[in-house]
Amino acid sequence: MGPMRAAQLFLAALGNNPAVQRIRVRLHGSLGATGRGHATDRALARVLPAHLFNPETDIEWLPETPDLPHPNTLDLMAFDSDGAIRLDQRYVSVGGGLVERIRSDGSRERDCPAAPARPVYLVSSAAEILDICAAQKLRWSDVQLANESLSQEEVFRRLGIIWKTMRECIERGLTAEGQLPGPLGVRRRAPEAYRRMKSDAQQGPLSDPLELRLHAYALAVNEENAAGGVVVTAPTNGAAGVLPAAFAASQDIHRLTNEQIARGLLTASLIAGLIKLHASLSGAEMGCQGEVGSASAMAAGGLVEMFGGTPKQVEMAAEIALEHHLGMTCDPVGGLVQIPCIERNVMGAVKAVHAASLALGSAGDHKISLDQAIIAMRDIGRDMHARYKETAQGGLAKVAVDVSRVKC
Repeated sequence: MGPMRAAQLFLAALGNNPAVQRIRVRLHGSLGATGRGHATDRALARVLPAHLFNPETDIEWLPETPDLPHPNTLDLMAFDSDGAIRLDQRYVSVGGGLVERIRSDGSRERDCPAAPARPVYLVSSAAEILDICAAQKLRWSDVQLANESLSQEEVFRRLGIIWKTMRECIERGLTAEGQLPGPLGVRRRAPEAYRRMKSDAQQGPLSDPLELRLHAYALAVNEENAAGGVVVTAPTNGAAGVLPAAFAASQDIHRLTNEQIARGLLTASLIAGLIKLHASLSGAEMGCQGEVGSASAMAAGGLVEMFGGTPKQVEMAAEIALEHHLGMTCDPVGGLVQIPCIERNVMGAVKAVHAASLALGSAGDHKISLDQAIIAMRDIGRDMHARYKETAQGGLAKVAVDVSRVKC
């Protein structure tokens, strides 16, 4: 999604220039290493005009480029008939479909077409949010809602569209049979998990009704993602199944209202904002702790909000979920968002529910704060070797290649 957005911005900057005869793209770092598996070439082809761009010949894959401003860096260049460059722009994909343009002086220009209204509550930490909630008797969702420039009715309407899209994705994934695209031959398991969920005879001694739903729903969303279906970045496509699985399973069993869901989404977005501010949501920067870990924290805090927990319990749930994903690598086998990504979403959803349960069963007092956990994740991400951050060069990705070469 990031490269697609970068291509859109590049075309807007290019304008209707009749001299341009060709567009080329250089994919650096993680984009160069796993772009094929992440369908980056196909994504670019959906945006860039076919008479100017051919993904087979006009993409350079450069995973080893040194001194990048970000692990997900791409250059877009427009050429005239003489081969002279008419426009050359560099972008970085910072996670969740968001991009920034690198100016000639090295500074970054955020993709923010309309300046937002000054927020009512200018917060940069969970501690500040808790102080505001205590002083004004607010909830986390109230703080986020107050900072929206739209009316509450319109915010809830738009959140309803997001939630409908998430639920439709689950429904599609639960009924889609067959094999996922790509050379790994991964079979869709969501329909089987769904049948098991509905059948008392197949549930087994270790199965819980809520967890069975979590399994089926998270598999459904991430199998849809792996197949190129419509998903909601929450906060990324690779981690898109955690939050909808946790919210939908809880709604089905506990009959949560759509307003409760909306407040959960508001809370989750506030948590994601804190993580993005102080660390990153990008697997190429943080490893999978930044994707599934962040999604699990978002879902955990949102669940507590939906079930009427206190602001301190919301903060505690998000911290627990994030803490227990620290150090998780991003090592997609074959560069595809399939192994281990799909199952990791299942585990992230389960951890979110358990983190919310732990927080709701306490007074919200704990030793490590969400702010501290976010900083810890940032530091771990910086220390993590690049081969474990969405390059498909280490961890499970490397072992899978090595094992495939062994003859029994």
